[in-house]
Amino acid sequence: MQLHYIGNSKVRSTSERTIPVIDPSDGHPYDEIQRGTAEDMDAAVKAARQCYEGVWRKLSAAERGRLLMRLSQKIAEHADELAAIEQRDCGKPTKQAKADALALVRYFEFYSGACDKLHGETIPYQQGYTVLTWREPHGVTGHVIPWNYPMQIFGRSVGGALAAGNVCVVKPSEDACLSLLRVAELAAEAGFPDGAINIVTGYGHEVGDALARHAGIDHISFTGSPRVGTLIQQVAAERHCPVTLELGGKSPQVVFADADLDEALPVVINAIVQNAGQTCSAGSRLLVEQSLYEPLLERLGKAFANLRVGPAAMDLDVGPLIRQSQQQRVWDFLSDAQHADIPMVAQGQVVDEAPESGYYQAPTLLRDVPVTHRLAQEEVFGPVLASMSFKDEDQAVEMANATHFGLVAGIWTRDGARQLRMARRVKSGQVFINNYGAGGGVELPFGGVKSSGYGREKGFEALYGFTTVKTVAIKHG
Repeated sequence: MQLHYIGNSKVRSTSERTIPVIDPSDGHPYDEIQRGTAEDMDAAVKAARQCYEGVWRKLSAAERGRLLMRLSQKIAEHADELAAIEQRDCGKPTKQAKADALALVRYFEFYSGACDKLHGETIPYQQGYTVLTWREPHGVTGHVIPWNYPMQIFGRSVGGALAAGNVCVVKPSEDACLSLLRVAELAAEAGFPDGAINIVTGYGHEVGDALARHAGIDHISFTGSPRVGTLIQQVAAERHCPVTLELGGKSPQVVFADADLDEALPVVINAIVQNAGQTCSAGSRLLVEQSLYEPLLERLGKAFANLRVGPAAMDLDVGPLIRQSQQQRVWDFLSDAQHADIPMVAQGQVVDEAPESGYYQAPTLLRDVPVTHRLAQEEVFGPVLASMSFKDEDQAVEMANATHFGLVAGIWTRDGARQLRMARRVKSGQVFINNYGAGGGVELPFGGVKSSGYGREKGFEALYGFTTVKTVAIKHG
């Protein structure tokens, strides 16, 4: 049984209740986590505040950096262990789980070097004045981490907050939190003081709500659905608490007739089947120039038909979805497609070895999806690719921007002028030209526009969101 991690100690919940941990590969429970309460969250916030005021804020930036580097090294030493935990907890194929562990190493490595690079400014002002700006941490930051990439999102969120001088209270998803509890232990082994990283497990409507409402939380970072993001904004607004929100996407891959298909197709496929499509930045809409539409779908359909789905430990192309309700959600979308007579081009295969009790969904390629259909508008969060054609560049832009989301976009063309025009016209937080995702890109600011949220994590830009600016004006004559 797993316990909360508060003040570098394992702590039972005051509720004396637990939540089963389910293996998505077979649908069976294999562990338990604590069902946290508002009292548990209050204890975590108090531990964080005591750490911040008593120890953390007195450390130099260089000292913080050394702690983050030691944690990075600890994670690297335990990368296989963490990957195995993540694999079973989330249903990730081995290669994905290992990639996530190595990404976590890289996040703390990057932010360890950023700690002492966050500088203020001097501002030219009136004669007889010297004006300075300082970047100061918020204090205690709250982090709501989703189930699809626990380690990666912990790294980009908590890593940036710690580097900026904050201490952290983390509420991970009840569906996937075991790797983060282990990382908190490694942080203690690396020398992090009691209360620098605190993890409270449980349901969102209980401990997640308690975190958002707690007066001791000075900033909230949330990754999840637009609906929950709205609720967090409303609660945080009641006490004027700043928030950073990453709320998903319906990201387009725009393929022009002059694109290099040999280069584009593997990337287009990976962008929708990686992590079983349970990725905020999944390339879930495929927009193709009319003259290329049929030949591209023919090649893509053959590739989809060869994709294999199975238990995480088999390390196939696609693992299971996280839970039964997520599987049902994907089925509902596909049922809607069938009722709307949206043609299915191809579908992958769930292997015979996959237990019937697991949460599997074969990757599915659909064609001629109307721009206004929910399959082109809403986040499926499964391995379903909706394709459609466009006649020219203007229509491509119109279709790419025709959702409430704006997180990521991929543009495939060899025309340099078109590359820049499209990058400027597409409404998106990130635009990739002849690539998608840039291999994870720890250094690259990440976040969205419109309903995809606001604020940025990853890269150096994240440090600005995790700090506030203080202006100091000195009159000296």
